[in-house]
Amino acid sequence: MIHPSTFSIVAHSDSDQAWGIAVASKFPAAGAVVPWARAGAGAVATQSHANTAYGPEGLALMADGLSAQQTLDKLIEADADRALRQVGLVDAGGGSATFTGEKCLAWAGGRIGQGYAVQGNILTGPEVVPAMAEAYESAGGTLADRLLAALLAGDRAGGDRRGRQSAGLLVVKEAAGYGGHNDRWLDYRVDDHPDPVPRLTELLELHDLYFGQSPPEDRVALQGVELQALKRILADQGYYQGAVDASLDEPTRRALFAFLGNENFEERSDVEAGWIDRPVLEFIQRKFG
Repeated sequence: MIHPSTFSIVAHSDSDQAWGIAVASKFPAAGAVVPWARAGAGAVATQSHANTAYGPEGLALMADGLSAQQTLDKLIEADADRALRQVGLVDAGGGSATFTGEKCLAWAGGRIGQGYAVQGNILTGPEVVPAMAEAYESAGGTLADRLLAALLAGDRAGGDRRGRQSAGLLVVKEAAGYGGHNDRWLDYRVDDHPDPVPRLTELLELHDLYFGQSPPEDRVALQGVELQALKRILADQGYYQGAVDASLDEPTRRALFAFLGNENFEERSDVEAGWIDRPVLEFIQRKFG
């Protein structure tokens, strides 16, 4: 039987209008088992002899208007093995609930707060859960940033007493998926890694790099020394064969179009308008310079 003994946080953000889960475990691919979420309905983390039916059934109940606590009550009432389960839920309005069955392995427990629930089992001790809650409450940024701050705090407070192996982050928001066709804003997993939570943080940074957008004042004009440095990179990478100067001529434009498209940065630059987002320029310089 799948037994992701783990620690997780489920949460809702009014400001982002998003719902999400962050999870880590000494278990492979915990992110494929524990987190479930649907925009406008809520989020569920099911773990410890995980009953994965809690995910879709819990979301359906909350989508029908039940609160997180009402949904939890229905789920565990219908489960003969409830004593083995651990689950956290947050509903459409941010109401939260958590449950730890009496047969979950120590240390096991949970805590709820405004808009979130934290829970874990087979932890190093009771200090892990409050460390996560306090980190979530004090962190800034998006819901994803706050979830990962909580997960890292739990990990560094001891986490799963068996060690580290996997981590996952799932955040949903209406029409926030690729192209606006679904609600899957962020869905990243580290399935097998000696230190998965920091690696998960790196993946979020890459997501922001590729899908973020800088304000106009943080755009860099394609001119001067910045353009010359880019042209040197273009030449080194085989995209350009000309003078490495500060001229944005047609061969340079064609080379930039090809290079930025190949690196998936066409959404963070406008060669015709003559600018590139600063974080992308700095990343390119670090990677290729």
